[in-house]
Amino acid sequence: MTQNILIGISGGIAAYKIPHLVRLLKKQGDNVRIVHTAHAAHFISPTTLQAVSGEAVRHDLFDPAAEQGMGHIELARWADAYLIAPATANILGKLAHGIADDLLTTLYLATNAHIYLAPTMNCHMLAHPAVQANLATLAAREKHTVIPSDSGAQACGDIGAGRLPEPETLRDWLTPKRDWQDIHLTVTAGPTREAIDPVRYLSNHSSGKMGYALAAAAARRGAIVTLISGPTALPTPPGVTRINIESAEDLLAAALAHPGDIYLSAAAVADYRVAHPAAQKQKKQGDAPLTLALVQNPDVIATIAALPPETRPYTVGFAAETENLLVYARAKRARKNLDLIIANDVSGDVFGADDNSATLISAEREIPLPRQSKSALAESLLDHIRAAYSQTSKKS
Repeated sequence: MTQNILIGISGGIAAYKIPHLVRLLKKQGDNVRIVHTAHAAHFISPTTLQAVSGEAVRHDLFDPAAEQGMGHIELARWADAYLIAPATANILGKLAHGIADDLLTTLYLATNAHIYLAPTMNCHMLAHPAVQANLATLAAREKHTVIPSDSGAQACGDIGAGRLPEPETLRDWLTPKRDWQDIHLTVTAGPTREAIDPVRYLSNHSSGKMGYALAAAAARRGAIVTLISGPTALPTPPGVTRINIESAEDLLAAALAHPGDIYLSAAAVADYRVAHPAAQKQKKQGDAPLTLALVQNPDVIATIAALPPETRPYTVGFAAETENLLVYARAKRARKNLDLIIANDVSGDVFGADDNSATLISAEREIPLPRQSKSALAESLLDHIRAAYSQTSKKS
């Protein structure tokens, strides 16, 4: 369905992503118009925006030519969706408090369109209580969607949340597919922790970003999503039910309680745990080495895949390997009786990164997916998983 999409650009460096978003929206048949603040013009040329949109770009509330016909009201009525991206801390504060001192903020008050906000700023600014309070106010309003920011390296050199999502992700928020409607998807994400003593534990480098991206994308596409998460610093995606776990045994219990229609295992689960965790913090004993007795953890995904047919979900695993990627992934899929496996090369700097590549492997074929943002990769994986699931007897 064609939409009329109004994009409001405020003054942030991430404004450079908007022309690509406009091209994506127009390619799928949407009509796009653009307004911007005075500061936004320091980061992106209005001429560029006009060229990609094919429409006049406005920023002046007191433009005599446009306002002869109450142009700001005409734009407000025209829009089906109003995306404000990047949405700076300043703009969020104005919107939360009803301040309308330029065209972008006046349109916000005048329109009945669905509002999409993409908060974009330095990670410390985003975490400030004032900004968080403004976001909470806006998120609570009817027909308002706050798009979670991406995490990663920022223009200022800091690393954290506050990045504008990629154009493909913004497009999907504005025009989400609903092909996962009413399917219960269980996603596991992040690391597990196996206690050594009350202070120390065994764990791994998993950030949880891939699993969280899959959960967020599936929820947007209509799935009922349960996210079983190891310890991470990531916020719960909108529309997702989150269950926090620590150990592999915790994960197994949660997975058996919530297997879903499709079980997608993106968590990095420890293969071993300490046989007898110490009740008190262990002290160094001179130069004597510390010896830990380890026992094997339960194989969570193999347990889920071995459930009786009436309760067994469609089961998708991950294979994170540093060598012989496809050979090891094929063997793991067959050995654990998985419907699909996603092969992931972790020999490079993958953990904590914002992009990745993968190969989706079934019994019949292998589909390589190129390196892309994890949010875009999540969409591609969900496309293929949904298509494969539709061929099973449990299809919706």
